[in-house]
Amino acid sequence: MIKVLDLHFLDKSDTIAAFLAETSAGPILFETGPYSTFSHLKAGLAAHGYRPEDIAHVFITHIHLDHAGAAWAMAEAGATIYLHPFGKAHMHDPSKLVASATRIYGDDMERLWSTMKGIPAAQLKTVEHEDTIKIGDTEITAWHTPGHAVHHIAWQVGSVLIAGDVAGVKIGAAPVVPPCPPPDINVEDWQASLNLIRQLPLQNIYLTHYGRIAGANIPVHLDELEQELLDWAEWMKPHFEAGSDPKSITPEFMAWVQGRLIEKGVSASMLEIYENANPSWMSVAGLLRYWKKRTAG
Repeated sequence: MIKVLDLHFLDKSDTIAAFLAETSAGPILFETGPYSTFSHLKAGLAAHGYRPEDIAHVFITHIHLDHAGAAWAMAEAGATIYLHPFGKAHMHDPSKLVASATRIYGDDMERLWSTMKGIPAAQLKTVEHEDTIKIGDTEITAWHTPGHAVHHIAWQVGSVLIAGDVAGVKIGAAPVVPPCPPPDINVEDWQASLNLIRQLPLQNIYLTHYGRIAGANIPVHLDELEQELLDWAEWMKPHFEAGSDPKSITPEFMAWVQGRLIEKGVSASMLEIYENANPSWMSVAGLLRYWKKRTAG
């Protein structure tokens, strides 16, 4: 059984989650959140009777700071970190990752993400597509699922999928949206990943942002996400073709995204959580870069 740990990012609930599972060989963790929420991660573990030192195995879906920024702290506590091969170098030496994030977030780096440290290579275990790791009585299968990030893995445990960002951002009963930050957005790859997920015998999908999609809701959720992804990309296409300045179109895109959410019943307070979980301004650069790479062949 998966236990959702609310990391209370920016002092808001239902924004970033980590996931705890218990095996016959001890507890395992999926996602860590950023180091800025590490105290909440420790509190979430403590609520189930565990300390970071009790977690020997941590599975991250990808290396973005909201998903893996505290992985180094779990490694310091003794954990092995399981991840995509493309992510290993950046988690061992996060200087380029931090520099890239700093260019995006500037002076907000500390408030949002806090510290990022390197992880010894011996504690980083890369996992290939369809590999299965057995921890006690529990098998975890890795599905490489690019589209949001080239280094993305969705982890399957029985009929459960820990989906990271490939299955979108959905807060409560509100609509699903696609997180499209630079530099790796690829719509066609994302669609292929959604088709892979559609073929899996799943009863529950867990979203880092945020919570559970259950049973008969899964096909509807995936279809709605795919359509929203296509709509976002099509909105951006003429702006790319016109050579629009990203700064000039960002307010317009944000207003368009928020307008769509409001039309679907999202409140002002919920809009803030959506922006914290998936800043819509970041998708401008991500989608423009997608169209540039696509037209370049």
